[in-house]
Amino acid sequence: MNQNKLEETTQPFISHLIELRNRLLKVILFVLAIFLALSTYANQIYSILAGPLMKHMPKNSTMIAIDVASPFFTPFKLALVVSVFISIPVILYQFWAFVAPGLYKREKKMILPLLIASSLLFYLGAAFAYFVVFPIIFGFLTAAAPTGVAIMTDITKYLDFVLTLFFAFGVCFEVPIFTIVLVWTGLVTPSDLADKRPYVIVGAFIIGAFLTPPDAISQTLLAVPMWLLFEAGLFFSRLFVPKQSKDDDDEIALEDSLAINKLEQKDN
Repeated sequence: MNQNKLEETTQPFISHLIELRNRLLKVILFVLAIFLALSTYANQIYSILAGPLMKHMPKNSTMIAIDVASPFFTPFKLALVVSVFISIPVILYQFWAFVAPGLYKREKKMILPLLIASSLLFYLGAAFAYFVVFPIIFGFLTAAAPTGVAIMTDITKYLDFVLTLFFAFGVCFEVPIFTIVLVWTGLVTPSDLADKRPYVIVGAFIIGAFLTPPDAISQTLLAVPMWLLFEAGLFFSRLFVPKQSKDDDDEIALEDSLAINKLEQKDN
């Protein structure tokens, strides 16, 4: 009897692992296909990424490569990161398809729009960093160089620098999603979050100090949008205050009834 119960418990677990493996394999193959397509244009993509810095560098100055292999590997590293960046909707869809069967109807209606909004906000954060933050930061840093100092940035260090900013702004632009999820799950209420606004503002500047380079400009350019996005998330979170609907009650009751009937059949 115990052996049968163990097998019944193990089989669904193994099937979930197989499904998870298949979905991860699909994501990897998609990212690999995008990477193979972009690898031919790796150098051009890097030139586009270096554009905001090159515009502010002195005439006839160039970037440098300290390591022997970095002129080859650095553009390919960027192509791989861009491939993952492009694949975010596919990654989120595979995640959605994996967890959707275990969700209630109301949860399915809520999570899918949140996944779409989160991917759009991540892209928006990266675009904000490239078109707004980079020109200001690089203009300030190049202008602040002492007289007689030649500005020559290593291509690998520059890539690590901008990828850190992309990631920081992309994640921090998810603040409205985090706020909505906290309210939707019932962990907090909109009024609770409104009362903690001063702490949120201070926390935004602290996070900006950790995630951005050690200068006040990039810290402020990250902290202020985070605060404004928190206010936006607080506004929209009032639409997501949890309310137990009749459909949810019926669905939960149906599942409980099926589970009880299944147990009774086993006992018989």
